[in-house]
Amino acid sequence: MEQTSNTGHPRRWAILAVLVVSLLVVVLDNTVLNVALRTLADPVHGLGTTQSELEWAINSYTLVFAGLLFSFGVLGDRFGRKRFLMIGLALFGLASLLSAYAQNPGQLIGARALMGLGGAAIMPVTLSIISNVFDPRERGKAIGVWSGAVGLAIAIGPILGGALLEHFWWGSVFLINVPVVIVGLVAVAILVPESRNPRPGRIDIVGVLLSVVGLVGLVYGIIKGGEDGFGNTEVLLTGGGGLVVLAAFVWYESRISFPSLDVRLFKLPRFSAPIAAIGLTFFASMGVFFFSSFYLQLVRDYSPLQTGLLFLPFAIAQLIFAPRSHAMVQRFGAKAVTATGLSLVTLSLIGFVFVDAKTSVWFLLLDFFVQGVGMANIMAPATESIMSALPREKAGVGSAVSNTIRQVASALGIAILGSILAAVYRGQIEPTTTALPGPIQEVANESISGAYGVASRAGQAGGGLISAANDAFMTAMHWAAGAGAVILGLGILAALIWMPGRRAGADHVQPVEAAAEELATAG
Repeated sequence: MEQTSNTGHPRRWAILAVLVVSLLVVVLDNTVLNVALRTLADPVHGLGTTQSELEWAINSYTLVFAGLLFSFGVLGDRFGRKRFLMIGLALFGLASLLSAYAQNPGQLIGARALMGLGGAAIMPVTLSIISNVFDPRERGKAIGVWSGAVGLAIAIGPILGGALLEHFWWGSVFLINVPVVIVGLVAVAILVPESRNPRPGRIDIVGVLLSVVGLVGLVYGIIKGGEDGFGNTEVLLTGGGGLVVLAAFVWYESRISFPSLDVRLFKLPRFSAPIAAIGLTFFASMGVFFFSSFYLQLVRDYSPLQTGLLFLPFAIAQLIFAPRSHAMVQRFGAKAVTATGLSLVTLSLIGFVFVDAKTSVWFLLLDFFVQGVGMANIMAPATESIMSALPREKAGVGSAVSNTIRQVASALGIAILGSILAAVYRGQIEPTTTALPGPIQEVANESISGAYGVASRAGQAGGGLISAANDAFMTAMHWAAGAGAVILGLGILAALIWMPGRRAGADHVQPVEAAAEELATAG
């Protein structure tokens, strides 16, 4: 029956604004960190972190975040989404304060893990609340705004981080979260209504433990493999063990009645295809953001602020195209829009394969803009497809799965593409560093920032090392970008084969309680 009245909350657009602020502080954090990587690697102005420690500073947050999203989505549905949003914001603010005043890389990695705990409580409930306060006919537009906020945060983070690093110490990139969290807490308390699932499931403790252990083992193995080679015994044990534990997680989740991740959902093409599109996009894109920061600040010698400003076209593209992606889906269908978005992101990665140390800044600006347009036309239609595949009371599950895949893909993208970058860089730079003493040679071989540090203490002889490090890094970056483009090619195929077409995409704006019957049939 056609709906004639709007079932949304009277203050739904003000609530959306509050949720966007809450979301911004979570997503902003990782992208702010990207421009601080060079500073953190500096032993004088930063903490002297190695490339591996930098990857863990990013991934400790991501892994805790991803590992707990399943359960926190269920807990929010059970005990109250507003309550979990406020708890998450408070934890995130406290952890930001601890990160700002970390005295060594270990403390920073630990504080970042605590930030992931807060983020895991925030992220799933934002989409859950949107699904509950908006009428299904307006949900697509609201999710478009939400998706635009994700893209905006990815892009303005480097600008904000660069501006802070120009005038303050590195800890300011974390300290800035604290006042935003305070404002968010007040706004949530005043505006956001409480909601919960009237029939919540039980907490899946075993599933949570398996997912966290499996993810940490897999990503640790990948990062360690980039440093020591993938034939290393420790790499095989941790990475292979992580895969085995994750396989056990999937097996266990498919056989219990209260799973934190209902793996049967992936039998629904309109659920699994957009999940794959989002995951592969963030896998490739976050890897690019990781290595492009080193390229811009070291090879091109741009300041943190200049680096952040170069990401501005990405933000502009998100602001323009994400809110309009819902209308594009209605006109052309989710399949066409998502496949086009994936193709544009792939094109931007191919562009990086041809970037060198003297590439015009206009080419870089255009490349980031194309990437932003592509992501804007993936996130919104894919997220809407995921959320529309479930009834409102299960919104936390859909949100948790969507965001978990995004975070896991981001972690794996940074780890895998970062490992490709490290391995190729090492192979290219070793002929130049053979004459260096053992400990210094190891530092120069590990990363381009390490080579720059060695060169700064080598006087006139350092110029040759910097030139060789730049050349080695450019070759490594081309390989990493090419690998990301190949991965995204798989995403394009998945979208073309399994994403819903024009007619099915139009149906998504209607309530889909019939999805339960479809799921039962698939099972």
